[in-house]
Order: sequence, then structure tokens, then C-alpha cells
Amino acid sequence: MDTLHSVINNISLLLNIIGALIIIWGAGISLFEFLKKEIVDRSKAMQLNEAIRIRLGSYLVLALEFFIAGDIIKTIITPTWESLGILGAIVVIRTVLSYFLTKDLKKI
Repeated sequence: MDTLHSVINNISLLLNIIGALIIIWGAGISLFEFLKKEIVDRSKAMQLNEAIRIRLGSYLVLALEFFIAGDIIKTIITPTWESLGILGAIVVIRTVLSYFLTKDLKKI
């Protein structure tokens, strides 16, 4: 049983690391695009800023999916009220972010 807990904790940690790497990657790409826009073409700043913001938001939503997966896996082996509350809060945040990102994508 201890081996199972160890494996599940390692999988959960791996999913959280993947989520963090996705955020870092998305932030790096967004920063590069922003700097490129500021240096090369400032005439379309508003349109380009919106596109950069939506791209970054999509990376954040994807990373949140990995964080949720890790939390779900961890909650399966240690279901406490605290872990369920944290999981519920993360799901609510992800849902709100996804809703507004989808709304922005439809607008563009």
C-alpha cells in the first residue's frame, strides 16, 4: 500500500511539474511576442496585445488542467475535507478562466 501511495504521489508531482512548465513556456512565448511587437510594430498594439493575452490565457487554462489532474489523483488516495475544498476552488477558478477565455476567443 505504501508503494501505491508513493507512485500516486510521484504521478501527482509530475503532473504539477508539467503544469508549471506549461505556464513558464506560455509566459516566455507571450513575453517574446510582446517585446517583438513593441520593437517592430506598435501601430497595431491593441490588436496584438489582445492576441498575446488570449494565447497566454490558453496556456494558463491548459496548465490548470494538469494541476487539477494532479490534485484529483492526490485526493483519491487521501480524501480530506481540506483537499476536497482546495480541489473545488481550483475547479471553480479553471471554469471561470475557461469561460472568459472562450468568450474572448469568440469575440475575436
